[in-house]
Amino acid sequence: MADRPLTIIQKGTIMVNMTDSSSSIVDEETFSVRRSIHIAASVDKVWRAVTEPEHISRWFGRTVLDGAGVGALGTMTFSDGTSIPLRVESKEENRLVAYAWSNDDALGDAPAELDEATSTVFTFTLEEVEGGTRLTVVETGFERTSDPVANLKDHRIGWDAELDKLVALVEGEA
Repeated sequence: MADRPLTIIQKGTIMVNMTDSSSSIVDEETFSVRRSIHIAASVDKVWRAVTEPEHISRWFGRTVLDGAGVGALGTMTFSDGTSIPLRVESKEENRLVAYAWSNDDALGDAPAELDEATSTVFTFTLEEVEGGTRLTVVETGFERTSDPVANLKDHRIGWDAELDKLVALVEGEA
């Protein structure tokens, strides 16, 4: 029983607790998904893992960007061949990076270009803590998607899986 997740629902929020890892929280009132994790690695190393396409490609999806700064456009392509358009929204060196993407899972097909009307934004915030880095991801904007509740739940599952891969990769290289 200790190995199974426990789901807690409070005031429109679904929270899943795992035995050794804090899992994503879905907030249906603010249409957001949030997860904070501890990574036993420096902020510099985690920063590279969430901002440099060659590193993102190793744990998330094959990422291509036409630049490194705010406004850079590109795609993230997953193992099933789905290619999601994305754009760097904001960036503060070693502290915060945000990406807009048109990843509306409920639609089934991603648009060829970033759709401003329906895109969500995910933001990585990094904080130096004892023993490494606290990385928090918050994805917002689900109220603009085709099926907000379904997309919230899909992205909660996705952030749990993808960030677990990030931790394994970064800590394995530490």
